[in-house]
Amino acid sequence: MTMDQVQYTTAAEVCRRLAGRLSDDVIGVVQSQLFAGEDELARAALLLNLRHEGVGVTAEETELIRTLLDDPQDPELTELTAVDTAPPPAYRFSPTGPADAPDPSGADRVIAGEAAASGGRRVRRAWREPLPEAANPATWVYLVQVVPGSDELRAHSAITSRLWVTRQEKWPVEVVVEGRLLPAYQAAAVTAAHQIWAAA
Repeated sequence: MTMDQVQYTTAAEVCRRLAGRLSDDVIGVVQSQLFAGEDELARAALLLNLRHEGVGVTAEETELIRTLLDDPQDPELTELTAVDTAPPPAYRFSPTGPADAPDPSGADRVIAGEAAASGGRRVRRAWREPLPEAANPATWVYLVQVVPGSDELRAHSAITSRLWVTRQEKWPVEVVVEGRLLPAYQAAAVTAAHQIWAAA
């Protein structure tokens, strides 16, 4: 079944909430599949990897995921790990990376250029350092701010695709909407991040 607009928006919300908890590659693949209209693949990848990686989901998150499924009583939902509250981010964020961090300047230019073309308002970058329980390694994380009403999955796809085609690089990219309350992971990253571009 093809997702309607409400489900599409909900799917973007689910990805936003699970960022930092699921592996970066899984979140990126699910977002790309959703934008491409490969809804069945996206749903299957999400459920499979939530189970495989043992990521806990709250009752509210479970209900959001349920609205994306063809069968709201899908038994796979009962196989997910339930938690009372979403865990705090398992990372420390800082505006600068260590001396041996990869040079982000090339990616900065590509991401800022594509953000501008995608209607972005600003781009920030933070260095993410994992705590022992983190699902992902140390890396640069980009936060692209867009205006309300923007297609977050379209912006994410455009930016990450351009970065790969231009530089054969993959960095986590979080598309965040101006004025929207952010999950703890994105909020922590935005607070620590260094702004690298802003629309005039």
